[in-house]
Amino acid sequence: MKTALYAGSFDPATYGHLDIIERASRLFDRLVVAVGAHHEKKGEFDAADREAMLRDLVAPIAARTGGRIEVVAFAGLLVDAAREHGANAIIRGLRNASDLDVESGMAGMNAAMAPEIDTIYLGASPAVRHIASSLVKQIARLGGDVAAFVPPQVAEKLRARYSAH
Repeated sequence: MKTALYAGSFDPATYGHLDIIERASRLFDRLVVAVGAHHEKKGEFDAADREAMLRDLVAPIAARTGGRIEVVAFAGLLVDAAREHGANAIIRGLRNASDLDVESGMAGMNAAMAPEIDTIYLGASPAVRHIASSLVKQIARLGGDVAAFVPPQVAEKLRARYSAH
């Protein structure tokens, strides 16, 4: 069984993330979506909320693709999470050349620590290539409509969060 791990903060999960999840789930027997919890970063949503949102969002993808998708939380090194979940590949989504510059450095470090785990890059589909979680949060904070960038349930959570401020 080929297992891949796709990790991120998913703060919030966007259509860009879901694009990568759907495509990766078609390529691997099992996809582990790992929600990262950083001690130094304060996210808009806590790890448990992000994990719950992703579970709801990936269920229809798994049904559509016939793939096995699991959502887990992790804190620490990505390669340790990949090993823990039996992944032989790490999936990284790329939107542009800047992403490739950053990701290639991380892939090199991960390969040095875990040479048995390959990094596989998936280019974002053209329809979602422009979406970034940081921009989604900025638009939501300023009262803008984020419906084109995130699923309805995520948009609603963002509206509720920022209408309270």
